[in-house]
Amino acid sequence: MNEYYLAIDIGASSGRHILARVKDGKIILEQEVYRFDNRQVRRDGHDCWDMDNLWNGIVNGLKACKTAGKIPATVGIDTWAVDYVLLDENDRVLGDAVAYRDSRTEGIDALVEAEISPEELYDKTGIQKQIFNTIYQLVAQKKEHPEQLEQAKSLLMLPDYFNFLLTGVKKQEYTNATSTNLVNAREKTWDLGLIARLGLPTELFGELSMPGTVVGDLSRSIQEEVGFNATVVLPATHDTGSAFLAVPAKDDNAVYLSSGTWSLLGVENAEPITSEASRAQNFTNEGGAWYRYRYLKNIMGLWMIQSIRRELNGVNYVEGKTARTSSGKQWSFPDLILAAEGAQDFPSVVDVDDASFLAPDSMIQAVKDYCARTGQPGPETVGEIMQCVYVSLTRRYAEAIDDLQKLTGKTYTSINVVGGGCQDGYLNQMTANATGLPVYAGPIEGTAIGNLLVQMIRAGEFTDLQSARDSVRDSFDIQEVQPM
Repeated sequence: MNEYYLAIDIGASSGRHILARVKDGKIILEQEVYRFDNRQVRRDGHDCWDMDNLWNGIVNGLKACKTAGKIPATVGIDTWAVDYVLLDENDRVLGDAVAYRDSRTEGIDALVEAEISPEELYDKTGIQKQIFNTIYQLVAQKKEHPEQLEQAKSLLMLPDYFNFLLTGVKKQEYTNATSTNLVNAREKTWDLGLIARLGLPTELFGELSMPGTVVGDLSRSIQEEVGFNATVVLPATHDTGSAFLAVPAKDDNAVYLSSGTWSLLGVENAEPITSEASRAQNFTNEGGAWYRYRYLKNIMGLWMIQSIRRELNGVNYVEGKTARTSSGKQWSFPDLILAAEGAQDFPSVVDVDDASFLAPDSMIQAVKDYCARTGQPGPETVGEIMQCVYVSLTRRYAEAIDDLQKLTGKTYTSINVVGGGCQDGYLNQMTANATGLPVYAGPIEGTAIGNLLVQMIRAGEFTDLQSARDSVRDSFDIQEVQPM
């Protein structure tokens, strides 16, 4: 067929447009045709997404496809989960798109638990408790701005909203919806009884659409602006859902690790596991394409390393401003890895999932403070800080795999890492060493590839997910790392 397919993959720090096609059964990533920054802004006391900037990035990337002379037949958008917008009767956004790291949900779990116990909530939804889940965001919004919920006629997760702007069609996509903590894990639809108990308007929650569903063609105004028409198709709009689809595992005994700002470590199951033991270990059952459940642990991930690098380089994450450090040195990720390798004897370990690392003013100080609170030597050099984070992160991976084996009753024999973090050879080696399992690293563009696979399967390029995954293994370089 040799048609072009476009993945618009938007992460916490940047978005990119990646074009691909299929030739002789192999997936060819044509190019990253466009990249744009994602940033947060401070509005009315909250950290919010700059939605105008994101929308401009989406449109400019489509224009770049036209300029490159490579017009996609279909387009799919994925983003992170849990964040949303409310629209009024005229489809105007009510309030701001508050970011999940904002502090507005502090203490809101007590209000939710007054209506539904943690045990019952987990039994119904199978989603791990995280204070930024949409369930807590909506109750926080109800507390602060009840008038916005009263005026709302639509609730759209962020990729659903961008699809609406492109096509004029509103759809609520299943994989992202499950992250809200408001979808019944077994019935695979909104739990309207639960939603009503929380005093949220049930009319905001409609039919859920599966990945592969056509949203619609670009609206006439968008066609005129970008210079072509294309069909918008739902991928797994939750970026982790897309990333897991791209894992080229050879057997059912592999652990999947989507390595980016967050580390999402787990397996795929045919049915959700909502036992009390699973809740106690805080594993989650996120809905995936074709109703495959991602049973995983959400670990803090590369956020700590990214934050340390920004801090060393004088970057204010929220405002997007950059200033030189006093030394003038700008640290690259290879610089940080090299520094860590030079401090391999540093002994201190932190709990990477501790709340103090979620959104600190200084990640470096947060690491030092944690060590002080726990009676451990505090890191003094960049290398010691980085080694502490690397050791702590990989030990958490090992603990999560041990918990996973106990909960599923299975023994896992390898780890497949996809996403940007798979490029970190030091992290891969330390992961293999900590877990005692071989690590298969790649593909790097896991999320975008998973997005593209749904479009390609819908178009008939592949017969099913397994044939698409086989092509991923044949199309991309997968690095093998053995424990030492």
